[in-house]
Amino acid sequence: MFLEPQEAMPQTSIICSSVLGPSCSGQVPPGMGERGGGAGGSGDLIFQDGRLISGSLEALMEHLVPTVDYYPDRTYIFTFLLSSRVFMPPHDLLARVGQIYLEQRQQLEAGSEKAMLKSFSAKIVQLLKEWTEAFPCDFQDEKAMAELKAITHRIMQCDEENGTVKKAIAQLTQSLLLSLAARSQLQELREKLRSPAVDKGPILKAKPPASQKDILGVCCDPLVLAQQLTHIELERVSSIHPQDLMQIVSHTDSRDKHRCRGDPTKTYSLEAYDNWFNCLSMLVATEVCRVVKKKQRTRMLEFFIDVARECFNIGNFNSMMAIISGMNLSPVARLKKTWSKVKTAKFDVLEHHMDPSSNFCNYRTALQGATQRSQMANSSREKIVIPVFNLFVKDIYFLHKIHTNHLPNGHINFKKFWEISRQIHEFMTWTRVECPFEKDKKIQNYLLTAPIYSEEALFIASFESEGPENHMEKDSWKTLRTTLLNRA
Repeated sequence: MFLEPQEAMPQTSIICSSVLGPSCSGQVPPGMGERGGGAGGSGDLIFQDGRLISGSLEALMEHLVPTVDYYPDRTYIFTFLLSSRVFMPPHDLLARVGQIYLEQRQQLEAGSEKAMLKSFSAKIVQLLKEWTEAFPCDFQDEKAMAELKAITHRIMQCDEENGTVKKAIAQLTQSLLLSLAARSQLQELREKLRSPAVDKGPILKAKPPASQKDILGVCCDPLVLAQQLTHIELERVSSIHPQDLMQIVSHTDSRDKHRCRGDPTKTYSLEAYDNWFNCLSMLVATEVCRVVKKKQRTRMLEFFIDVARECFNIGNFNSMMAIISGMNLSPVARLKKTWSKVKTAKFDVLEHHMDPSSNFCNYRTALQGATQRSQMANSSREKIVIPVFNLFVKDIYFLHKIHTNHLPNGHINFKKFWEISRQIHEFMTWTRVECPFEKDKKIQNYLLTAPIYSEEALFIASFESEGPENHMEKDSWKTLRTTLLNRA
């Protein structure tokens, strides 16, 4: 599970994703129009300096639906579709879109604008296309799929002679079904994968046989291991979708009837990725503590320090933090004799980057640098940005906590959701980077399946390597021995 959020408010990055472009802050581009509120902010939509900052839920829904002479900005489509699920399920929103479409359709048919029906229908289909491409998982729900079929059926009935619209709907449907099938197969594959086994160690003697492999027997090159960790990170983070991240803010208040918080099917990918971080930390601690000789333990620590440094250079901050966390676990940190032989200058630099003071200011500066490098990159290697996931989650959580969903006048605080959407969109941009490094199945298999000591076994191995030095450690060691003897 995720670590409990700290009380200090994170300072979120203000870098704007290049994918979102100049409209990432909600600025209305020239020629797009401002439906519903007008430039002066009249009606149920409020604009400030051309930026939509609040509105009623109904007005925001109407702002999503195109008209004959208006089509919503793509960033608004993404932001509203993402944030609307805090207030209503996607199938209800889709039903309302269908109603608004019919109302506008009837107005056009009753007037003298029948010639514009073709253009209007094409815009509605384009909106549905963008929805199904950005949030295909919404249509895993039978109710949402039924609403989609109902809308497209109405469009085709009213536009029987419009072959272009029919073709677009067919392509939209086919692409959605292929996407859902691929996601279903991927989910089945993930469920078959077992998490690394927890090795509790033998009764009093936690050391492995001399013939048992360690990580250095599989890969002794820090850069190669960092590259394989990056492969695993990108594969695992790719299973996270924007709507998964909205679970962080999908809390309900007295005005929200829709509740989706705590749905295990919607938090599975988040927890699975978070568990990977914990497993990597424990694997690092296991690899260090299971080594019998001090000289080899020293080499193991220095190896992981080099791996963490290579992760930093790549832009893989999540693996870097996991490795540092593993080396800072008590069973490893207490090995003073071993650490005295380690050249710690590199480790000190890494810890400086991950210093939690001033809300991880040093890390955020490095992340900003990696983000800028990614935006200007000419090669896929330079595009890699894998943030510390737990800190990213905390940033979104606190952004949600310090800003209310509703303003005193009852409007939705859309300014809040612009920022949440921007950060999630930027994160999703990073997850779509294709890993440029060659995959080594042997190394990855070890990283994902090597036995991991339990916390108890780690302390046993640690005390056997370097005996307890103070009364607290002696009491802990005595308690562990007694517990294991009673178990036997």
